[in-house]
Amino acid sequence: MDLTKEIEIAKNVRRNAYAPYSKYYVGCALKAKSGKVYSGCNIENSGIQAICAERVAFVKALSEGERSFDYIIVCGGSDLTKLDNCLPCGYCRQFMNEFVDKDFKIYVLSENDKIEEYTVEDLLPNSFRL
Repeated sequence: MDLTKEIEIAKNVRRNAYAPYSKYYVGCALKAKSGKVYSGCNIENSGIQAICAERVAFVKALSEGERSFDYIIVCGGSDLTKLDNCLPCGYCRQFMNEFVDKDFKIYVLSENDKIEEYTVEDLLPNSFRL
């Protein structure tokens, strides 16, 4: 599977992150089964209402009627010129879990474009599902 396009989207949208408090910049690209890609970056504020990049992408997609997803690519770090191994937080894992099956792929991009692959089940085992 060629992830080149989505990797570039995730890296580029990361530059739009608003992270004056954590100084940690995250970008992601969510691929819907329709073929459309939704990007997201983290947006903080001085209260506790910050929103992570993954939820931004999902909310954009869901608000446009998407309900089926292939995968998400996530990248982040405290320096816009470098990447850490930035896994989705617990809240994002639970949020994604609501809208995907247990085999949904989460690709985490780190330095030198190294890709780690997880499923939502890997990151949120034994989760509650209706």
